[in-house]
Amino acid sequence: MEDNFYQILEVKQTATQAEIKRAYRRLAKQFHPDTQAETADHDQIIRINSAYEVLGDSQRRQFYDRTLPNYTSSRRQTAYSTANSPQRSELETDIDLNYWIKQVYQPISQSLDRILKPLKKEIDKLSADPFDDQLMDEFQSYIEHCRASFERAQNAFRSLPNPSNAAGVAAHLYYTLNHVGDGIEELETFTLNYDDSSLHTGQEFFRMAVGLRKIAREELKNIA
Repeated sequence: MEDNFYQILEVKQTATQAEIKRAYRRLAKQFHPDTQAETADHDQIIRINSAYEVLGDSQRRQFYDRTLPNYTSSRRQTAYSTANSPQRSELETDIDLNYWIKQVYQPISQSLDRILKPLKKEIDKLSADPFDDQLMDEFQSYIEHCRASFERAQNAFRSLPNPSNAAGVAAHLYYTLNHVGDGIEELETFTLNYDDSSLHTGQEFFRMAVGLRKIAREELKNIA
């Protein structure tokens, strides 16, 4: 029988979102095909990424759990803590959708552009010689700009509750920002220890953020 997503990530079905994230980081570094490790495995990293794309998103995870033969809702309560949920029920209000788009969605989108779009160009520049001080300084400057843009995006997200009809958009923005934050941390780790696996893991987080952002965009088109 093929392993389920929990088995692929080597975590229990009652694992918290934080435990799932740590497991993904560990396995991504271990199996990424671009590392020099003997454990590098292209097929395995595809399976790991597929598992994390579901289990790393608490909403997708809940749908997935219902497909498992031993699913019971009571066993999942510890896994989905309110700290991991984008729902802010105590702040919910039917504010105007267009106002929310202007004040929250658009500023977040602009900040994400400043983070995600330059990544390939910055890594291509650095790959010429990662040990060149000037190139590394430029890459670190890019990461600093990413952190500043990320903070602005977080502040925008927290500034207003989302309208009830934009709950799905807000949820995908929430997970997009989570992945971007994790990606920035991994890229910064690379600048400290030159560990290629951190660089590749950071790129994987950014790639997943791009996918989640695309979903948020499509959902917004359906309601705007």
